[in-house]
Amino acid sequence: MAGGSSNYWEDLRKQARQLENELDLKLVSFSKLCTSYSSSRDGRRGDSNSDTTPLLNNSTQDRMFETMSVEIEQLLAKLTGVNDKMAEYTSTPAVTSLNAALMHTLQRHRDILQDYTHEFHKTKTNFLAIREREDLLGSVRKDIETYKSGSVVNNRRTELFLKEHEHLRNSDRLMDDTISIAMATKENMTSQRGLLKSIQGRVNTLANRFPAINNLIQRINLRKRRDSLILGGVIGVCTVLLLLYAFH
Repeated sequence: MAGGSSNYWEDLRKQARQLENELDLKLVSFSKLCTSYSSSRDGRRGDSNSDTTPLLNNSTQDRMFETMSVEIEQLLAKLTGVNDKMAEYTSTPAVTSLNAALMHTLQRHRDILQDYTHEFHKTKTNFLAIREREDLLGSVRKDIETYKSGSVVNNRRTELFLKEHEHLRNSDRLMDDTISIAMATKENMTSQRGLLKSIQGRVNTLANRFPAINNLIQRINLRKRRDSLILGGVIGVCTVLLLLYAFH
């Protein structure tokens, strides 16, 4: 009974190792496929006249990607089944004495399965991201080529429209600057006018509050006028006398 159990365990280990070797080879080829897919896309960027061949190559690579993905997923599923059988075997009472060694072996196979699963999903995700990015870039390049292949007349018309639009923007900018200067000048003059009115109002208020000062100012002005008249009369008389003396 123990010999039969031992043979069953060894058969499971052989199956696990065989599946692991197959997965290792498949994952290496799968990684190379993804790398070659990205390289072929990069080569097509630099050669815009070779659209047909790269497209066929990438189409073939897409089919290979799908086929290899299915094959790897099947191998991972088989290896998972073998690991489950190994786990069931380690839990049987007949192998209790060897349980520690068996669990160590089982854990090693589980770790390998986990690493292969992680590597597969990582490579697959990178491949899909590269394909999606390249498809998007290809669409953008196609739009750019379509735009560049437009007629010369349309390009010239577009250039003229852009220049006219720039001129209009410059004119609007100059008008805005002129209006801003005018508004600033208006505000300055309004402020000065208000200041003068305020000063005049204060002077009038002081004159109304202090009539004596107002009368004094008026007297001073009258005296200045009188002094000016007297001085003018004296100068006039002196001038006449000098003229009479000079002619005699």
